[in-house]
Amino acid sequence: MIVPHTTPTPTPTRTVRKAVVPAAGLGTRFLPATKATPKEMLPVVDKPAIQYVVEEAAAAGLDDVLMVTGRHKRAIEDHFDNAYELEQALAAKGDSVRLDAVRDPARLANIHHIRQGEPLGLGHAVLCARRHVGDEPFAVLLGDDLIDPRETLLSSMLDVRDRYAGSVVALMEVPREQIHLYGCAAVEPTGDEGVVRVTGLVEKPSPENAPSAYAVIGRYVLDPAVFETLERTEPGRGGEIQLTDALQKLATGGTVHGVVFDGLRYDTGDKADYLRTVVRLACDRPDLGPEFVGWLKEFVAGLEGGGAADSERLAA
Repeated sequence: MIVPHTTPTPTPTRTVRKAVVPAAGLGTRFLPATKATPKEMLPVVDKPAIQYVVEEAAAAGLDDVLMVTGRHKRAIEDHFDNAYELEQALAAKGDSVRLDAVRDPARLANIHHIRQGEPLGLGHAVLCARRHVGDEPFAVLLGDDLIDPRETLLSSMLDVRDRYAGSVVALMEVPREQIHLYGCAAVEPTGDEGVVRVTGLVEKPSPENAPSAYAVIGRYVLDPAVFETLERTEPGRGGEIQLTDALQKLATGGTVHGVVFDGLRYDTGDKADYLRTVVRLACDRPDLGPEFVGWLKEFVAGLEGGGAADSERLAA
């Protein structure tokens, strides 16, 4: 097991300033809720999931964010825009708390939008950002993966990019029986604790064919060289252009590193994990936590007791 990487203080001057957030998926696992509402806009307590992702980018010093969206995703653009009528109504009521909450998304960063014309995979979504990113390194943050706001994973990855150049992926050790759900990395240690050299990548391998138990999770810091590689990458698993396949080609040249992460991560692309995320973050909120935790304890106690109290109430 490789000891996870820790970073004491973020580097004050970054060579990476831009972030790309792919958000063009259809959200089929959450139908019918996502029939007319983008999955990225599903609320996690009282903020849409994608706002947590943009807040993470901003906290790491990335002040230029490109959303790669698709049709029926207009709600994402509206959320990160100003809502003048609503703001005026709240200002007239003197409701400064809600007014700040409404204004905050538009103030997080310089946010841009581009559409992915066809659902051709994550690699294609990243390729759509080429003109905006230009010849600069950039971060990619997937909206299904929420990293707890108290963690510094992205800042650690940016530090590794500054130190090693090339591209950097976030890795998390998962049970072998779950590795088929992820891209998987073959790794070798470096002289830097918690930082590994990625020697190979496989998209969603079977447990018996996986080179390790290290899964690639939804945070990347990519060298602009990835664009030329993506241009030459043929559709792979699922008939899509896989970012993992492009990174595999770069890894053979020794230019991909990984940061091992063992902190708090929430997968909001899965229904059960989405519910756990809402509960966990609600419990951590000082304004909601004490009351909610008290109710949750009573609720769980009722379940453990066979729900007798609820049965009696319903029978009455």
